[in-house]
Amino acid sequence: MEPLHRTWRPDYPLDLSGTLAPLHRGTGDPVSAWGPDGMWRTFRTPYGTGTLHVTARPADGEVVATAWGAGADWLLERLPVLLGANDTPQQLVLAPGPLREAQRRNPGLRLPATGLVLDSLIPVVLEQKVTVTEARRAWRFLVHRYGEPAPGPRSDLRVAPSARQWALIPSWDWHRAGVDSKRADTIQRTVRLAPRLEEASAMTSADAHARLMTVPGIGIWTAAETLQRSNGDPDAVSVGDYHLANHIGHFFTGRARSTDEQMLELLASYTGQRHRVCKLAFLAGARAPRFGPRLAPNDHRRR
Repeated sequence: MEPLHRTWRPDYPLDLSGTLAPLHRGTGDPVSAWGPDGMWRTFRTPYGTGTLHVTARPADGEVVATAWGAGADWLLERLPVLLGANDTPQQLVLAPGPLREAQRRNPGLRLPATGLVLDSLIPVVLEQKVTVTEARRAWRFLVHRYGEPAPGPRSDLRVAPSARQWALIPSWDWHRAGVDSKRADTIQRTVRLAPRLEEASAMTSADAHARLMTVPGIGIWTAAETLQRSNGDPDAVSVGDYHLANHIGHFFTGRARSTDEQMLELLASYTGQRHRVCKLAFLAGARAPRFGPRLAPNDHRRR
């Protein structure tokens, strides 16, 4: 199948790498890759698999995209939304200070919206209560073993499994991937409800959170991390994150440790834009001091 092309000129500054960064899961991610020519990302769209290559031409103010596969038309049609065309950073009006300075220095940072819930939800479930190293190792193993070759020229990339393919993974391969039974069971429940969960991509923030959290094993952290990517939700705070409350609490108050409740109290005046405020806080240098050893990986494959 021949590739399809689209050139798009956003009417706002666009930081391509900063905007698409949440869709990339580290070195060796089987579904995405960064290079000097931009980002490559595979997707399983409503019309089939697709590979998207996006690059920016800063001198022209243009974005150039090429897509392969049955989902190519869908991916190119949604390109502006993926790159934050529906995002509303202008709604966040900040008082003078570090947050506003971070906002001023990063005018091109937008929140991406893939429109694909399962695409974000599965890797987020794999990240529940484990280290990044463990989660990414499991993601690589399962996508390489059960995914499909990516359409187009990148033979090193894969498309993540379909809902049916996730459902058919046997228990021993979850174990080989280092995924405990709780996360594996949550994914199995999730894929059985995939059509209902995908509807959340067109819902309001509150309704989308409620829809995802009807699945046992999906709590507020998992829903927020998913909707940040699938919906570009500017208010989805990752409550329950191992580090976030400490970083945000330290940024606003200087205290070394904070609870989720204290974090939400600090963010209350930014309701509607709390996720964006968290991103700006990190760009402004939010980092809580570390005490004691870091969380050590568990190897569930040995159990």
